[in-house]
Amino acid sequence: MIRFENVTAYYEKDTPILHNVSFAVERGEAVGLIGANGAGKTTLMRALLGLLPHEGRITVDGTEVTKKTLPEIRRKLGFVLQNSDNQMFMPTVYEDMIFGPMNYGLSREEADARVDAVLVRLDLTELKHRHNHKLSGGEKRMAAIATVLAMEPEAILMDEPTSALDPKNRRLVINTIRELPETKIITSHDLDMIWDTCNRVILLDRGTVVADGASQEILQNCGLLENHRMELPLRLYGR
Repeated sequence: MIRFENVTAYYEKDTPILHNVSFAVERGEAVGLIGANGAGKTTLMRALLGLLPHEGRITVDGTEVTKKTLPEIRRKLGFVLQNSDNQMFMPTVYEDMIFGPMNYGLSREEADARVDAVLVRLDLTELKHRHNHKLSGGEKRMAAIATVLAMEPEAILMDEPTSALDPKNRRLVINTIRELPETKIITSHDLDMIWDTCNRVILLDRGTVVADGASQEILQNCGLLENHRMELPLRLYGR
């Protein structure tokens, strides 16, 4: 579904942030992308979305990420931003959700049907006509996920989806993510959330992949995490 082949990505041409990164994500996988601050997680997401220059090859469902293919690539990928305020820019949840599908050429009736189906799927029908500025942090995060799903992407990218949420809303978002069948790549410092939602983890440090394997195998490896400026998930303390 998603493949990086010897990818080096830049913000400035002489300053690479990702270094010769290679991995593949199969359709339906849920992959946690972890690492300390500055490890390259956000850079990797931006490169996948075609927002940064890169060397090497990035493909999504067999299509290479280039300037020419960006419209096709971005229809395949849905991106849930860390700050929902940067994503929910229309007055109401409904207007945000319908914007993408109609921009892709759906009729109002088709877009309405898609919006209603997503809201039912996520049990969010009561939010449909709510004003975004009146939503709680958890409601806004769920609405942002719904907005992305309304565009029917083949893969969903999420950047710190549980940050700044209280325990109840954090659990709601985790349960929702876990139930999504779409291919998922999730960046987070919340390793307990990664444990709960991802079957695989890729650990980055200073722009390189230093570990790639089963989530519980990597997340229980205290020495590996400490060597790369991280700590065990909170659930493992005291064992």
